Amino acid sequence: MKSGENLYIWQADDWPNWRYDLSALVGPLTEVSRAQGALLGRLSDVGIALRDQASLAALTEDVVKTGEIEGEVLNVESVRSSIARRLGVYIGAIAPVDRHVEGVVEMVLDATSNAASPLTAERLFGWHAALFPTGYSGISKLAVGQWRDDAAGPMQVVSGPAGRRKVHFEAPPASTLPVETARSLDWANEETGEPILLKAGLAHLWFVTLHPFDDGNGRIARAVGDLFLARADGSPQRFYSLSAQIQRERKDYYDVLERTQKGSLDVTGWLSWFLSTLGRAIASAQTTLDVVLVKTRFWQRWAGTPLNERQVKLDNRLLDGFEGKFTSSKWAAIAKCSPDTALRDITQLLELGVLEKSPGGGRSTAYVVADR
Repeated sequence: MKSGENLYIWQADDWPNWRYDLSALVGPLTEVSRAQGALLGRLSDVGIALRDQASLAALTEDVVKTGEIEGEVLNVESVRSSIARRLGVYIGAIAPVDRHVEGVVEMVLDATSNAASPLTAERLFGWHAALFPTGYSGISKLAVGQWRDDAAGPMQVVSGPAGRRKVHFEAPPASTLPVETARSLDWANEETGEPILLKAGLAHLWFVTLHPFDDGNGRIARAVGDLFLARADGSPQRFYSLSAQIQRERKDYYDVLERTQKGSLDVTGWLSWFLSTLGRAIASAQTTLDVVLVKTRFWQRWAGTPLNERQVKLDNRLLDGFEGKFTSSKWAAIAKCSPDTALRDITQLLELGVLEKSPGGGRSTAYVVADR
C-alpha cells in the first residue's frame, strides 16, 4: 500500500457512507421478493413435518457450503444430525458428534433462529469462539472471541505461493476496530431506511471489509447476511441457502468483492450481484423442495416395511440424487459392509419393489429407486 494513495474502500474520505442507485435495484428487488413469497407460499401448504424437513435440508446445505467456500470440508451426516437434534427433527440414525461441526451449526442457527435479537460484539465473539473451539485454525493459534490485534502484520487477503503472493485486499488497521465495529453494529441494530434485502447485502460487505477477526471472517460475514435475510423472510426457519449459491459461484463472488473493495462507496454493482445470486439461491431451493417432497412420499409408502439401517441410509442417498452409477460395490463402500451383504440388501429391495435395475446395462449393474 502506498502512502497517501486510496487503494481500498475503507480509506475513502466519506467512509462508510454507502451509496447505491435504488432505481437500478428496484427490478431485482421486486423479483427476489416475489420469489421469496412464492417459495414461502408453497411451503405454507405442505404441513409442519415437511417444512421441518425442507428447513433441515436448507440449513445442512448452508453449513456445509459456507465451510467449502473457505476450503473446509465438513461431514454432511454429522452436520445434518447436529441440526436435526437441535431442531427436534427425527431423521433416524444419528451420526457421531463432531465438536467443530457443532460450533458451525451453533453459529448458523443462532444467526437465523434468533434473527430478531440485536447483533452485538459479544454475540460475534461467541460465534467466533464456536467456530474455533480449540483456539486454533490448523496449527495457528488464534485470538478467539476478540478482535484481531495485527501483531503479525496487517490483515491481508492473499493468494499464490510464497514469494509470489498477490494481495487482493488489506483490511483496516486493528487499532481502528473498536470504533469501526461499534459504528457498523449501531447501523445493524437501528432502523436505517434501507430495504431489508439491501441491508443484508450491505451488512455482509461491511463485515467482510472490516475483517475484524484473525480467521473465520467470511463465514461470520455470511452468517450476518443470513441474519438479515431471516428478518426479511419473517420466519426463524430457513428454506434456501445463499452460502450454497455463493459456493457455486465462488470465483464471481471473490471477483466482485475485490472490485467493490477497491472501488468507490457506490456499491450498486455489489448489491446487484448480491440480489441476483440470492434469486438463484431461492430458485435452487425450489428444486431442493421437490427432492424433499419425493423423499416424503417415498417413506410414507414404505413406512410399514422393515428395512435395516444400511438400506434406509442408502435409499436416502439415492433419493438425494446420487451422481453416477449406483452399483453393489458402491453400496458396500458407503455402507461399510461386505460385497455379499450389499448384494443381499439390494436383492431384498428389488424383490420388494423399492429398487429397480437401471436401464442401459453396461459392465456393472446399477440400481435406482423405483418409486420416485
